[in-house]
Amino acid sequence: MASHSHDLTISVYGHSSANPESVASLFGGKYVAQSDGSEDVAIFVINPNTGVDEQTVANWGALDDFQTPRIILVTELDSGEADFDDAVLLANRLFDQVVTPYLVLHDDLGAPCALISLETQEIIDYSETPEKTIASDPEHKTLVSEFVEEYASHLAVMGDGAFAAGLLFPAIPLLIEKRIGVDIVRKYLSEISR
Repeated sequence: MASHSHDLTISVYGHSSANPESVASLFGGKYVAQSDGSEDVAIFVINPNTGVDEQTVANWGALDDFQTPRIILVTELDSGEADFDDAVLLANRLFDQVVTPYLVLHDDLGAPCALISLETQEIIDYSETPEKTIASDPEHKTLVSEFVEEYASHLAVMGDGAFAAGLLFPAIPLLIEKRIGVDIVRKYLSEISR
């Protein structure tokens, strides 16, 4: 079990359909049924096809009192009709206002294959190992331009360190089999110091 979390206490919450156990073992966390606020960081997993159960919503609310840094991972992106955007809408409605630092790009068959950064507008292509970062073309930039503005304004309001302070909640697409998003989650976890 590879862990780059510097002995952080990581709790993973979410309905079993979102695969919280796999997420917990990948990032060196613990799948927890009920929050007690003792973790350094909380990962909430959402399967956009099954939604969010009441216990997960209750756990999110319980962590508000502790200002625990929280990250939302959207799993199961290649099964079913719902997608990353659907999960983000759910999180905005049931948890809090979330931000999406990355959006999902799909291959010709409609399968997730890359993420585009709203900060740099670069594309992380996961179709090869290791993944590689490439410049996006003008078409992609046009496609994401309003999201880029929205993300930039959130960051401007919140400031640096807002995630670690428990004020900014990033939603990240995660496809473990294709390693999509794994590097990004590790980067966020590394921002949290004990």
